Amino acid sequence: MATRLLLISDTHVPARARRLPDGVWRAADVADVVVHAGDWVDVATLDALEARAALLVGVHGNNDGAALRGRLPEFARFEVEGLRVGVVHETGPASGRELRTDAAYAGAEAGAGPAIDLLVFGHSHIPWDTTTPRGIRLLNPGSPTDRRRQPVCTMMTAIADSGVLRDVSLVPVER
Repeated sequence: MATRLLLISDTHVPARARRLPDGVWRAADVADVVVHAGDWVDVATLDALEARAALLVGVHGNNDGAALRGRLPEFARFEVEGLRVGVVHETGPASGRELRTDAAYAGAEAGAGPAIDLLVFGHSHIPWDTTTPRGIRLLNPGSPTDRRRQPVCTMMTAIADSGVLRDVSLVPVER
């Protein structure tokens, strides 16, 4: 059975926007799993997404204070439809990201940490979609509230189905 994913990060409410845009809420309402890769900034956004999402998986970011850090891990791992997913806020500079990810998450066979098929991350506000040499898909959905040098604010949607991630879409978000 296919599972609909909504990927968001760097919402920065209320620092960059007073609230999440309506498009994010509509996407959250139809998603089976909402993934937030950190920099929430306020607890109210976490509470609202928890109340509305069928399932929420989130991590804290560098702009999140003690209350959010107390409720959210730095790294989260979950499985959906046979797809092993990791979520983290920061992955370091773009240069060398794929090799660092392989070293950290390719699994025991590579002498690294827990094996994952997909890593969702944030921090830069810049959308990213690549695959590492060992086959880990790297996705950064950008930011739905702060476009930072991008033409528009963004989020991502995708489908997890029988161990495969498909239909990955970068979705423009109107503020």
